[in-house]
Amino acid sequence: MKSILKVERKDTLLLAVFQIAAGIAHIAVLAVSNLAIFTSGILAVLCFIAAYGLLTSQKWSPWLIIALFFPQLAFGAATLQASIINYSIYQETAFMMLNVALAAFIILSFITFVYTAAKRKTFQET
Repeated sequence: MKSILKVERKDTLLLAVFQIAAGIAHIAVLAVSNLAIFTSGILAVLCFIAAYGLLTSQKWSPWLIIALFFPQLAFGAATLQASIINYSIYQETAFMMLNVALAAFIILSFITFVYTAAKRKTFQET
C-alpha cells in the first residue's frame, strides 16, 4: 500500500483515510437533505482537500485539519442533538444507529484534532 500511495507514515495514511470517510459522510448528508445543508458540501470538499494535503505531504495540511475540527464539531453536535430529539419522538433503530455514528464521528474528530495538533511539526517536516 505504501508504494501505491507513496505515504511513508502510517499515521498520515490513517488521518487521510478518516478525512476521506468524513468527506463521504458529508456528501451522504448533503444527498439525504436534498442539497439543503450546503455547509455539508463545503465540509466535504475541505475534507477531501485535507486528505490530499496529507497524502502529498503538504505543509498546510495539519493546519487545515486543525481548522476543520471546529466546524465539524459544530456540525456533528447539531446533527446529534437533532437526531436525539427525533429518536425521543420516533423510537426507530435508524435514529439510534445515527446517534452512535455521530458520537463516533465526534470522538474521532477530536482524536484527529489532538493528534494533529500535537504532531504538526512532524507532519510539516516530511
